Amino acid sequence: MDMSAYPLELPEDDRPMVRFMNVTKRYGQLVVLDSLDLDVAEGEMVTVIGPSGSGKTTVLRMLMTLETINGGVIYVDGKPLTHMEKGGVLVPADERHLRRMRSAIGMCFQHFNLFPHMTALQNCMEGPVQVLGLSKQEARQRSEELLTLVGMIDKKDQHPSRLSGGQQQRVAIARALAMRPKVMLFDEVTSALDPEVIGEVTNVIRKLVNEHNLTMLMVTHQMGFAKDISDRICFFFGGRIEEQGPPGQLFGNPQRDRTRQFLSAVKEAD
Repeated sequence: MDMSAYPLELPEDDRPMVRFMNVTKRYGQLVVLDSLDLDVAEGEMVTVIGPSGSGKTTVLRMLMTLETINGGVIYVDGKPLTHMEKGGVLVPADERHLRRMRSAIGMCFQHFNLFPHMTALQNCMEGPVQVLGLSKQEARQRSEELLTLVGMIDKKDQHPSRLSGGQQQRVAIARALAMRPKVMLFDEVTSALDPEVIGEVTNVIRKLVNEHNLTMLMVTHQMGFAKDISDRICFFFGGRIEEQGPPGQLFGNPQRDRTRQFLSAVKEAD
Protein backbone atom coordinates (compact mmCIF):
# COMPACT_ATOMS: atom_id res chain seq x y z
CA MET A 1 0.00 0.00 0.00
CA ASP A 2 1.46 3.36 -1.08
CA MET A 3 1.38 5.59 2.01
CA SER A 4 2.78 8.68 0.30
CA ALA A 5 -0.78 9.84 -0.55
CA TYR A 6 -1.62 10.18 3.15
CA PRO A 7 -0.46 13.30 5.06
CA LEU A 8 1.66 12.87 8.19
CA GLU A 9 -0.73 15.28 9.88
CA LEU A 10 -3.90 16.99 8.67
CA PRO A 11 -3.54 20.74 7.90
CA GLU A 12 -5.04 23.19 10.41
CA ASP A 13 -7.66 24.41 7.94
CA ASP A 14 -8.92 20.89 7.20
CA ARG A 15 -8.94 19.12 10.53
CA PRO A 16 -12.10 17.33 11.62
CA MET A 17 -11.93 15.62 15.02
CA VAL A 18 -12.16 12.22 13.29
CA ARG A 19 -11.28 11.35 9.70
CA PHE A 20 -11.48 7.94 8.06
CA MET A 21 -9.51 8.24 4.83
CA ASN A 22 -10.03 5.40 2.37
CA VAL A 23 -10.26 2.87 5.23
CA THR A 24 -10.67 -0.80 4.37
CA LYS A 25 -11.17 -3.72 6.76
CA ARG A 26 -11.27 -7.33 5.64
CA TYR A 27 -11.72 -10.63 7.43
CA GLY A 28 -10.32 -13.09 4.90
CA GLN A 29 -12.42 -12.61 1.75
CA LEU A 30 -15.14 -10.68 3.60
CA VAL A 31 -14.84 -6.90 3.14
CA VAL A 32 -16.43 -5.25 6.19
CA LEU A 33 -15.38 -1.66 5.45
CA ASP A 34 -14.85 -0.77 1.82
CA SER A 35 -12.64 2.31 1.21
CA LEU A 36 -14.58 4.31 3.82
CA ASP A 37 -14.32 8.10 3.89
CA LEU A 38 -15.95 9.70 6.93
CA ASP A 39 -15.34 12.99 8.75
CA VAL A 40 -16.74 13.90 12.17
CA ALA A 41 -16.36 17.58 13.09
CA GLU A 42 -15.41 18.77 16.55
CA GLY A 43 -18.53 18.88 18.73
CA GLU A 44 -20.62 16.95 16.20
CA MET A 45 -22.92 14.07 17.19
CA VAL A 46 -23.00 11.47 14.41
CA THR A 47 -25.14 8.34 14.59
CA VAL A 48 -24.42 5.29 12.47
CA ILE A 49 -27.35 3.06 11.56
CA GLY A 50 -27.70 0.08 9.25
CA PRO A 51 -28.46 -3.64 9.08
CA SER A 52 -26.35 -6.26 10.86
CA GLY A 53 -23.08 -6.85 9.04
CA SER A 54 -23.05 -3.39 7.42
CA GLY A 55 -19.81 -2.39 9.18
CA LYS A 56 -21.21 0.10 11.68
CA THR A 57 -19.77 -1.44 14.87
CA THR A 58 -16.47 -2.06 13.05
CA VAL A 59 -16.13 1.74 12.70
CA LEU A 60 -16.13 2.07 16.49
CA ARG A 61 -13.79 -0.90 16.96
CA MET A 62 -11.31 0.69 14.52
CA LEU A 63 -11.39 3.95 16.48
CA MET A 64 -10.80 2.08 19.75
CA THR A 65 -7.85 0.32 18.04
CA LEU A 66 -9.44 -3.02 18.95
CA GLU A 67 -8.88 -4.05 15.32
CA THR A 68 -6.20 -3.24 12.78
CA ILE A 69 -7.14 -1.88 9.37
CA ASN A 70 -6.11 -3.30 6.00
CA GLY A 71 -5.98 -0.04 4.07
CA GLY A 72 -6.20 3.72 4.50
CA VAL A 73 -5.56 5.84 7.59
CA ILE A 74 -7.69 7.02 10.53
CA TYR A 75 -6.87 10.45 11.98
CA VAL A 76 -7.98 11.81 15.38
CA ASP A 77 -7.63 15.55 16.01
CA GLY A 78 -5.41 15.82 12.94
CA LYS A 79 -2.94 13.13 13.94
CA PRO A 80 -2.79 9.59 12.54
CA LEU A 81 -4.28 7.04 14.92
CA THR A 82 -3.60 3.83 13.05
CA HIS A 83 -0.17 4.91 11.79
CA MET A 84 2.85 6.90 12.93
CA GLU A 85 5.60 8.83 11.18
CA LYS A 86 8.89 7.12 10.56
CA GLY A 87 11.51 8.49 8.20
CA GLY A 88 9.06 10.96 6.68
CA VAL A 89 6.37 8.38 5.82
CA LEU A 90 3.49 6.74 7.68
CA VAL A 91 4.01 3.21 8.94
CA PRO A 92 1.62 1.03 11.00
CA ALA A 93 1.47 2.28 14.59
CA ASP A 94 3.24 0.42 17.35
CA GLU A 95 1.61 -0.30 20.72
CA ARG A 96 3.15 2.76 22.36
CA HIS A 97 1.70 5.11 19.74
CA LEU A 98 -1.70 3.40 19.95
CA ARG A 99 -1.73 3.71 23.73
CA ARG A 100 -0.94 7.43 23.56
CA MET A 101 -3.57 8.14 20.90
CA ARG A 102 -6.19 5.93 22.56
CA SER A 103 -6.29 8.27 25.55
CA ALA A 104 -8.23 10.76 23.39
CA ILE A 105 -11.07 8.29 22.90
CA GLY A 106 -13.70 7.14 25.38
CA MET A 107 -16.02 4.22 24.73
CA CYS A 108 -19.20 2.89 26.29
CA PHE A 109 -20.12 -0.63 25.27
CA GLN A 110 -23.40 -2.50 25.16
CA HIS A 111 -22.22 -4.45 28.22
CA PHE A 112 -21.03 -2.13 30.91
CA ASN A 113 -17.64 -3.77 31.67
CA LEU A 114 -17.37 -2.19 35.13
CA PHE A 115 -14.83 -3.66 37.54
CA PRO A 116 -17.02 -5.81 39.82
CA HIS A 117 -14.76 -5.53 42.88
CA MET A 118 -14.78 -1.72 42.83
CA THR A 119 -17.46 0.76 43.86
CA ALA A 120 -18.94 3.18 41.35
CA LEU A 121 -16.55 5.89 42.56
CA GLN A 122 -13.51 3.60 42.44
CA ASN A 123 -14.44 2.53 38.89
CA CYS A 124 -14.36 6.18 37.81
CA MET A 125 -11.14 7.01 39.69
CA GLU A 126 -9.08 4.05 38.47
CA GLY A 127 -8.21 5.35 34.97
CA PRO A 128 -7.36 8.94 35.94
CA VAL A 129 -5.03 7.69 38.72
CA GLN A 130 -3.38 4.76 36.92
CA VAL A 131 -3.26 6.13 33.36
CA LEU A 132 -3.37 9.93 33.63
CA GLY A 133 -1.35 10.12 36.86
CA LEU A 134 -3.87 12.26 38.77
CA SER A 135 -3.66 12.33 42.55
CA LYS A 136 -6.39 10.40 44.35
CA GLN A 137 -7.85 13.67 45.56
CA GLU A 138 -8.03 15.12 42.02
CA ALA A 139 -9.45 11.88 40.64
CA ARG A 140 -12.07 11.72 43.40
CA GLN A 141 -13.19 15.29 42.76
CA ARG A 142 -13.44 14.72 39.00
CA SER A 143 -15.25 11.41 39.46
CA GLU A 144 -17.76 12.83 41.94
CA GLU A 145 -18.55 15.69 39.53
CA LEU A 146 -19.20 13.19 36.73
CA LEU A 147 -21.27 10.85 38.88
CA THR A 148 -23.35 13.92 39.77
CA LEU A 149 -23.68 14.73 36.06
CA VAL A 150 -25.06 11.25 35.30
CA GLY A 151 -27.30 11.23 38.38
CA MET A 152 -25.37 8.53 40.25
CA ILE A 153 -23.63 10.41 43.07
CA ASP A 154 -25.95 8.84 45.67
CA LYS A 155 -24.76 5.38 44.55
CA LYS A 156 -21.03 6.20 44.53
CA ASP A 157 -20.20 3.64 47.25
CA GLN A 158 -22.19 0.79 45.70
CA HIS A 159 -20.60 -2.10 43.82
CA PRO A 160 -21.92 -2.89 40.30
CA SER A 161 -23.80 -5.98 41.53
CA ARG A 162 -25.99 -3.66 43.64
CA LEU A 163 -26.88 -1.44 40.67
CA SER A 164 -29.50 -1.88 37.95
CA GLY A 165 -28.44 -2.14 34.32
CA GLY A 166 -29.34 1.50 33.66
CA GLN A 167 -27.39 2.61 36.70
CA GLN A 168 -24.35 0.57 35.67
CA GLN A 169 -24.44 2.08 32.19
CA ARG A 170 -24.56 5.59 33.63
CA VAL A 171 -21.53 4.81 35.81
CA ALA A 172 -19.78 3.44 32.71
CA ILE A 173 -20.43 6.75 30.91
CA ALA A 174 -19.02 8.69 33.89
CA ARG A 175 -15.98 6.41 33.94
CA ALA A 176 -15.30 7.03 30.24
CA LEU A 177 -15.72 10.81 30.68
CA ALA A 178 -13.30 10.80 33.64
CA MET A 179 -10.48 10.23 31.15
CA ARG A 180 -11.32 13.58 29.48
CA PRO A 181 -11.64 12.10 25.98
CA LYS A 182 -11.89 14.26 22.88
CA VAL A 183 -14.18 11.70 21.23
CA MET A 184 -16.88 9.58 22.89
CA LEU A 185 -18.09 6.37 21.26
CA PHE A 186 -21.39 4.69 22.16
CA ASP A 187 -21.97 1.15 20.91
CA GLU A 188 -25.61 0.08 21.35
CA VAL A 189 -25.48 1.37 24.92
CA THR A 190 -29.20 0.77 25.52
CA SER A 191 -29.67 -2.61 23.86
CA ALA A 192 -28.88 -4.70 26.97
CA LEU A 193 -31.23 -2.63 29.14
CA ASP A 194 -34.82 -3.21 30.19
CA PRO A 195 -37.18 -0.85 28.32
CA GLU A 196 -38.16 1.08 31.47
CA VAL A 197 -34.55 2.14 32.22
CA ILE A 198 -33.48 3.04 28.66
CA GLY A 199 -34.65 6.62 29.30
CA GLU A 200 -32.15 6.98 32.16
CA VAL A 201 -29.25 6.44 29.78
CA THR A 202 -30.63 8.31 26.78
CA ASN A 203 -31.28 11.34 29.02
CA VAL A 204 -27.62 11.33 30.12
CA ILE A 205 -26.41 11.21 26.51
CA ARG A 206 -28.89 13.95 25.60
CA LYS A 207 -27.47 16.07 28.43
CA LEU A 208 -23.92 15.52 27.16
CA VAL A 209 -24.96 16.61 23.67
CA ASN A 210 -26.70 19.75 24.95
CA GLU A 211 -24.20 20.89 27.58
CA HIS A 212 -20.76 19.65 26.51
CA ASN A 213 -18.89 20.22 23.28
CA LEU A 214 -17.94 16.56 22.98
CA THR A 215 -17.46 14.90 19.63
CA MET A 216 -19.62 11.77 19.65
CA LEU A 217 -20.11 8.79 17.40
CA MET A 218 -22.95 6.43 18.23
CA VAL A 219 -24.23 3.14 16.87
CA THR A 220 -27.85 2.42 17.81
CA HIS A 221 -30.99 0.58 16.75
CA GLN A 222 -33.14 3.21 18.44
CA MET A 223 -34.25 5.34 15.51
CA GLY A 224 -36.34 7.74 17.60
CA PHE A 225 -33.41 8.50 19.87
CA ALA A 226 -31.04 8.86 16.90
CA LYS A 227 -33.44 11.28 15.21
CA ASP A 228 -33.83 13.32 18.37
CA ILE A 229 -30.17 13.62 19.34
CA SER A 230 -27.99 13.55 16.22
CA ASP A 231 -26.53 16.29 14.06
CA ARG A 232 -26.08 13.78 11.25
CA ILE A 233 -27.15 10.21 10.49
CA CYS A 234 -24.99 7.87 8.41
CA PHE A 235 -26.76 4.84 6.96
CA PHE A 236 -24.25 2.05 6.34
CA PHE A 237 -24.77 -0.73 3.83
CA GLY A 238 -22.17 -3.19 2.59
CA GLY A 239 -19.27 -1.49 4.36
CA ARG A 240 -19.96 1.92 2.85
CA ILE A 241 -22.03 4.99 3.66
CA GLU A 242 -25.08 4.48 1.47
CA GLU A 243 -26.66 7.77 2.50
CA GLN A 244 -26.09 10.49 5.10
CA GLY A 245 -27.68 13.74 6.16
CA PRO A 246 -29.46 15.61 8.95
CA PRO A 247 -32.00 13.43 10.81
CA GLY A 248 -35.02 15.26 9.40
CA GLN A 249 -33.84 14.70 5.85
CA LEU A 250 -32.66 11.11 6.19
CA PHE A 251 -35.69 9.89 8.12
CA GLY A 252 -38.21 12.20 6.48
CA ASN A 253 -37.11 12.03 2.85
CA PRO A 254 -34.52 9.28 2.23
CA GLN A 255 -33.07 9.37 -1.29
CA ARG A 256 -31.83 5.81 -1.70
CA ASP A 257 -33.87 2.63 -2.09
CA ARG A 258 -31.78 0.72 0.46
CA THR A 259 -32.27 3.45 3.05
CA ARG A 260 -36.04 3.41 2.48
CA GLN A 261 -36.14 -0.39 2.75
CA PHE A 262 -34.14 -0.38 5.98
CA LEU A 263 -36.24 2.34 7.63
CA SER A 264 -39.44 0.62 6.55
CA ALA A 265 -38.25 -2.71 8.03
CA VAL A 266 -37.24 -1.02 11.29
CA LYS A 267 -40.61 0.71 11.51
CA GLU A 268 -42.45 -2.60 11.06
CA ALA A 269 -40.25 -4.23 13.74
CA ASP A 270 -41.21 -1.48 16.20
